[in-house]
Amino acid sequence: MSTRNGGAAVVETLAAHGVDTVFGIPGTHNLELYRHLVACGIRAVTPRHEQGAGYAAEGYARVGGRPGVVLTTSGPGLTNAMTAAATAYAESQPMLVLSPGVPTGTEGADLGLLHETKDASGAMDRLVRWSRRVESPEEAADAVTEAFATFRGTRPRPVHVEVPLDVLERAWGGSPWVGAVTAAPEPDAADVRRAATLLARARRPLVIAGGGAVDAAAEVRALAEALGAPVATTVNGKGVLDESHPLAVGAAVRLRALQKATADSDALIVVGSELGDADLWEGRIAAPAVIRCDIDPGQLHKNCPADVALLGDAATTLQALLAALPANPTSDAFVGTYPTNAPFVGTDGRAARAGELREACRAEARGGAGAYEEINAAVRAALPADGVLAGDSSQVTYLGSVHFFDVLAPRRFCYTPGYATLGYGLPAAIGASLARPQAPVAVLLGDGAFMFSVQELATAVDLRLPLPIVVVDNGGYREIRDQQETRGIPPVGVDLPVPDLASLARAFGALGVRATDPGAVTALVADALSADRPTLIHLKTRTE
Repeated sequence: MSTRNGGAAVVETLAAHGVDTVFGIPGTHNLELYRHLVACGIRAVTPRHEQGAGYAAEGYARVGGRPGVVLTTSGPGLTNAMTAAATAYAESQPMLVLSPGVPTGTEGADLGLLHETKDASGAMDRLVRWSRRVESPEEAADAVTEAFATFRGTRPRPVHVEVPLDVLERAWGGSPWVGAVTAAPEPDAADVRRAATLLARARRPLVIAGGGAVDAAAEVRALAEALGAPVATTVNGKGVLDESHPLAVGAAVRLRALQKATADSDALIVVGSELGDADLWEGRIAAPAVIRCDIDPGQLHKNCPADVALLGDAATTLQALLAALPANPTSDAFVGTYPTNAPFVGTDGRAARAGELREACRAEARGGAGAYEEINAAVRAALPADGVLAGDSSQVTYLGSVHFFDVLAPRRFCYTPGYATLGYGLPAAIGASLARPQAPVAVLLGDGAFMFSVQELATAVDLRLPLPIVVVDNGGYREIRDQQETRGIPPVGVDLPVPDLASLARAFGALGVRATDPGAVTALVADALSADRPTLIHLKTRTE
């Protein structure tokens, strides 16, 4: 067997694209991928479950802005990672999943081979942007290069490459190559002028920034300040405008106060969001004049038809829009543009309007938050400004962190509102820690979500991550219990015994402490950030 083989074709091409970290579990059938990692300078991180590998890769991509790469073995290794791949698709995160497959010529033969799967690539193709089964080492290298091309210039979404076992082992004498960067579409100049006219005439402009705007933070701020427009975000857009900025409303799109404000505005611009039900919670976004900006043409009229549709990359499109605005969009609007380090200065009451809207949204969110606001404030007080928070499909996240944990920049908040998976928070935090090793990371989630991926404590211990993991004890599945009560259903399958999580953490080699007062969490998190290993903080308190 040549050591420069199909496995080398894949791994060398990963390295050529700047990959230095992969997440996965070695198995019988993917060893020819693992053979080449060290020589190519790629670090292999081994979670304790392939789903955890996928969530870690998603967190890595979300925080680092670089594609997450997952290596699985065939059969169950791949199927274990499918939920994470589907999560990345729903949340528009770049992920490359690589797996071995049955040997060439045995597809669908039902021979009883180890890990044999009826149609692994076909199954993945139903979940991701595309899935491809290759037929040669050369084609394997090309598929990896094409995968990275799909992450640039288009809406980022996961892809899968299946490499048959015989192809992994076949000799390869080629060289890795990097394809040309895919050019993002540019908006039509006439449409930009139409949008600029609408915004310049607006007396009550409003901006909604979604996940597609995370790399256009400077442009969103410049536009908001030029117009004096409040900025609300979706969950995936959280932090696109520093949430301490006077024009920031926060991640409030699902709140009725914000939805009413959009209906009352005279010009609404939506940047990089599909405005789906996962964002709106059965609400609706509508305005007399709607401008949509998106890199995906299929999103420009989805859920809220656009009066002006701007197809293009968010940063480039907003730059064009800013250039088309008059120096003074309205007689009493904000004058000029401001560098990102300049203080915010206004000439009318629009900042007050933004502040009033923010307070109305917070008051609405506070009605369902209970103690979750206090818990989030305690963690926020301990985490430095540049810190990253990872949450989960837990009440403390979507009722608490979304609204009450302010972040000062994009790519600082890990949560999956669309696919709403459980078990995401801890492995995503591991991926985030590796993507931004200089930034402190914390986890805040419920006990139900934590138990989905408790095994990844071992991964965090292996990596010696100073990771605070705050687990709010709700005694099982509190959200589903609440829904059962609302429907008049007696609680079934939701009240669960919770282990002694502090002792469990210590058994994994982590630190473990207990708390009953949210006020004690700040000091515990601060201590955990300077520890030489992860710290689990088991918080047992009333959360209703």
